[in-house]
Amino acid sequence: MRCVRHQHSDEPDPAQDSPQVGPPKTSAAGLPAVLNSVRQVGEHAGVRRGLPAMLAVNQKRGFDCPGCAWPEGDRRHRAEFCENGAKAVAEEATAKALTAGFFADHPVAELAERSGYWLGRQGRLTEPMYLAEGATHYEPVGWDRALDLVAEELRALDSPDEAVFYTSGRTSNEAAFCYQLFARALGTNNLPDCSNMCHESSGSALTETLGVGKGSVSLEDLREADLIIVAGQNPGTNHPRMLTALERAKRAGARIVTVNPLPEAGMREFRNPQHAGGLLGRGTELTDLFAQIRLGGDLALFSALNRLLLEAGERGEDVLDREFVAAHTHGFEEFAKTLLDEPDGEFWPRTERATGLDRELIERIAAMVTASERIVVCWAMGLTQHRHSVPTIREVVNFLLLRGNVGRPGAGVCPVRGHSNVQGDRTMGIFERPADAFLDALGAEFGFAPPREHGHDTVNAIRAMARGDVRVFFAMGGNFVSATPDTLVTEEAMRRVGLTVHVSTKLNRSHVVTGTRALILPALARSDRDVRGGESRWVTVEDSMGRVHASHGALPPLSEGMRSEVDIICDLAGRVLGESPVAWSELTDYDRVREHVSRVVPGFEDFNARARRPGGFTLPHAPRDDRRFPTATGLANFTVNGTYAPEVPDGRLLLQTLRSHDQYNTTVYGLDDRYRGITGGRRVVLVNPEDARELGLADGSYTDLVGEWRDGRERRAAHFRVVHYPTARGCAASYFPETNVLVPLDSTAETSNTPTSKSVVVRFEPDSGTGLRR
Repeated sequence: MRCVRHQHSDEPDPAQDSPQVGPPKTSAAGLPAVLNSVRQVGEHAGVRRGLPAMLAVNQKRGFDCPGCAWPEGDRRHRAEFCENGAKAVAEEATAKALTAGFFADHPVAELAERSGYWLGRQGRLTEPMYLAEGATHYEPVGWDRALDLVAEELRALDSPDEAVFYTSGRTSNEAAFCYQLFARALGTNNLPDCSNMCHESSGSALTETLGVGKGSVSLEDLREADLIIVAGQNPGTNHPRMLTALERAKRAGARIVTVNPLPEAGMREFRNPQHAGGLLGRGTELTDLFAQIRLGGDLALFSALNRLLLEAGERGEDVLDREFVAAHTHGFEEFAKTLLDEPDGEFWPRTERATGLDRELIERIAAMVTASERIVVCWAMGLTQHRHSVPTIREVVNFLLLRGNVGRPGAGVCPVRGHSNVQGDRTMGIFERPADAFLDALGAEFGFAPPREHGHDTVNAIRAMARGDVRVFFAMGGNFVSATPDTLVTEEAMRRVGLTVHVSTKLNRSHVVTGTRALILPALARSDRDVRGGESRWVTVEDSMGRVHASHGALPPLSEGMRSEVDIICDLAGRVLGESPVAWSELTDYDRVREHVSRVVPGFEDFNARARRPGGFTLPHAPRDDRRFPTATGLANFTVNGTYAPEVPDGRLLLQTLRSHDQYNTTVYGLDDRYRGITGGRRVVLVNPEDARELGLADGSYTDLVGEWRDGRERRAAHFRVVHYPTARGCAASYFPETNVLVPLDSTAETSNTPTSKSVVVRFEPDSGTGLRR
């Protein structure tokens, strides 16, 4: 196969700090979403590559979208993708190849000054590249030499725990299973992943309360719900296809409560581009009641709703499912007594301060709750990235248990995962704290003793690197440097590692903030055909609702130098460990991998046959399927969660980091945030006009954001344009990764250790004029 040569880009790297600002939109999708999708596909992939890719994405015989993990129904539209999915596929399907000539022309020091946006637009990585100790440029290196370099370093470790194996959520089930098997055969549980930074709080809370750390609902449940509460989530930007499911629920009679510090266009009006009415006429008004909550106030809100339900129950009103509570739950009496003991005169003023909502509005929500038999609560990072995230989600579970809304149609918990297979990676064993049962099954299947000591999660991996305890950092996908908190600390930690290795499809900032030596290994993408020995191979993924299905690449790879993630892992593992006890060379047959999975991971019995069924299969979920709760008590657990809410000193605001509409996680597709009225830049901070006036922040002025934390060290994000915006009072918002520098490494959620990216105390100082591109 002839490798497409790189055409050197003359595209400038925009500074991103001079945006134009107009009024926010009041509706999402519609014709603009279609036109932008077409433009993105044409610009990056062209018609010959782009059109086949878009016709194959999310189809039963196609490939799974590399963007979000929202599920597909049994009936698929011919255009089964959203605007953000089109952007993700277009970037991945680009016809532009990034070859050795590019790296010869650009020293690493120069690339480190480029923005992530510019780096990502340079094309697909097509051959392994090596940065030697002391070198200024990456140079091409053959696959054998590249893997030997890694193998030599791993074999020379004094302990397997001197290696860290990071994983992105785009890794397939087959690759994730082989990856964790390699790490554990080597002897370590150092398997941090992107889930540590997003939904770890959900998994921790749900495992404790329900016994399963995943959501319990399906698409059908959303359609059958009477009430859907969407809290701390922006589907219009982060999971646009969810809007279609919400539209169907509304048409079936459901009501929707939106709980968010920001008004979001997608939750106001959705113009479904799959229908003529959505393209040309008015859309569907989704939100029935908007609760503009203060950041971190969700625990107080759900506590208030639970108190109102308990008080109604004490008055004899038929609002509690007493039969369910008696038969299937534990801890109700202590939970109820604790919540009811506080006097009204203390409880409600505290609740109103924490939430920014008045009692009358909360009582309106409670009235909607008592009028609804089937309730679903959906959430994302707005709930999971606070110090008190785990108690908050436990309180959400309390709310659902009170009325029996777990384990019946149209009801349940719905943590909406962001990345396309982040849930599947965890199911396959990508976890630094694996269950003994999983290790027992893995060891029995392959005839070795997996390590039992817990490994490093993402935050602890950074701490270990900063101490100099990590000699090899190996990343399977992702952009670790840009995704993690405390950017300057993380970058310095990365530079202390002896060898950094990134298996990647596109260039990103993690490739230019390196250890003493560095390797970039080019991988096939989800959309690429995966052929070995003349045989086409396919992989599987798990969506946000526990359904596992096949993914078949559709496009010819740009170069023979690209390899599948499974091939890279197994080739490397064979060089490090030999063929015993694991026959690594046999695992390049993905059916063999799936056979092993079927005997190790519960719910995957007869994996190969079931994965070949159109649409795949749904994994078992004990609370949903038969109201069985595999917790320590054998029942669903009510919990006591306290009254914590973030406190912010005078003259400061509480900042959340978030995505623009033109990005997916750390991948920036463009410099516009259409729904928020921002174009041509990213260095903006959204501030309520009343807060801005009190702080002397004129609309359009520039400021430095200074993060304050109890370690006494200030963190600065310089040169941000102030945008007066209808945020909740006392709150502000700005995009990541630009503001990740403000998130302290040691500011994490209790229990889950997730960075508190939605709870950053900041003050504003005069613009220092030192805006950073990266």
